Amino acid sequence: MDATIAFPLLIGLVAVALFFDFLNGLHDAANSIATIVSTRVLRPHYAVFWAAFFNFIAFLFFGLHVAETVGKGIVDASIVTPAVIFSALVGAIVWNIVTWVAGIPSSSSHALIGGLVGAGVAKAGTGAIVWSGLGKTVAAIVLSPATGFVLALVLVLIVSWLFVRQTPFAVDNTFRVLQFFSASLYSLGHGGNDAQKTMGIIAVLLYSQGMLGQSFYVPLWVVLACQSALALGTLLGGWRIVHTMGSKITRLNPMQGFCAETGGAITLFAATWLGVPVSTTHTITGAIIGVGAARRVSAVRWGIAGNIVVAWVITLPATAAISALTYVATRLAA
Repeated sequence: MDATIAFPLLIGLVAVALFFDFLNGLHDAANSIATIVSTRVLRPHYAVFWAAFFNFIAFLFFGLHVAETVGKGIVDASIVTPAVIFSALVGAIVWNIVTWVAGIPSSSSHALIGGLVGAGVAKAGTGAIVWSGLGKTVAAIVLSPATGFVLALVLVLIVSWLFVRQTPFAVDNTFRVLQFFSASLYSLGHGGNDAQKTMGIIAVLLYSQGMLGQSFYVPLWVVLACQSALALGTLLGGWRIVHTMGSKITRLNPMQGFCAETGGAITLFAATWLGVPVSTTHTITGAIIGVGAARRVSAVRWGIAGNIVVAWVITLPATAAISALTYVATRLAA
C-alpha cells in the first residue's frame, strides 16, 4: 500500500468523490421523477424537491450493505490507494458528463464500478478483483431491469383487473394521488442504493490511509455528506434524460406511472437490503418498458430502448478503460 498522503490531498479526493455523487444525483434525477413529470402529476421543479427530500432521508431506512460491497467487495481493499480512487472517480465522472450531455440514461453506478475495476487492474492486475462481488454487480445489469420489467408488467395487469369497472376518469384521479406514494418509494430506493456507492469509495479511501483503524466501516459524517450531495444533484435535475425516460420510450398515464415506480422501488429495496449495487437507471427503464409492453408491444419505442441497452453494455468497459489510462498517466506523472 502507498504511503499516507497529505491531509489537504485527502480532503481533495473526498471532494472529488462528493462531486461524483452530486453528478450522480444530477444524472439520475430522471430516474426518480421522469414518470411523475411525464404523467403531469407534478411539475418538474416540484418533483425534484420531492425526490431530493426522499433521496436524503434514505439512510434512515437502509443498512450500509451496498457501501460495504463497493468499499471492499469489488477490488481488494489492500491494493486501494489514493491514485486508484482518483482514477476510478475520473473515469466515472467523464462518462457521466458525456452521457448527460448526450441525454443518454446510462448507469452512474456501473460507471463507478467500472472505474474501480479499471484502476485496480491497472495497479495490481486481475488478482485485485473480488470476483464474487463483481459477479453480483454484473448479474444485476441483466436482473435489475428484467425484475423491474416483470414487476411493473404484473402490477399493470393486476391493477387493470381490480379497476376494470371504474371509469377512466376515476382511475386517473385515483392514481394521481397514489403516484405521490410510489414516487416517494422509488426516490427512497434511489437514495438508499446510489448514495452508498460513494460512501463505499470514501470509506475505503479513509481505510487505506489508516483513518478507520483495523476495521472497515462507514463514518456517520460520510453518510450525511453523500446523501446531501446526491440530494443536491437531484434538485438541479437532468432535464435531457427526463425527456428520454418520461416520453421517448413510451407514453405513460398515472396508473402506468404508479406501476413503473412501484415495480422499480421493490427491485431497489431488495437489492439494497442484499448489498447489491444496482443501477437505478436500468431498473426504472425496465419498469417503464414493462408498463408499455403490457398495453401493447408496439407502444414501446424499441429503437430508443435498444440504444439505451447499448449504452448499458459499454459503460463498464468504457469507464474501466478511462480509469486504467488515468491511473497509468497518474503514475507516470508522479
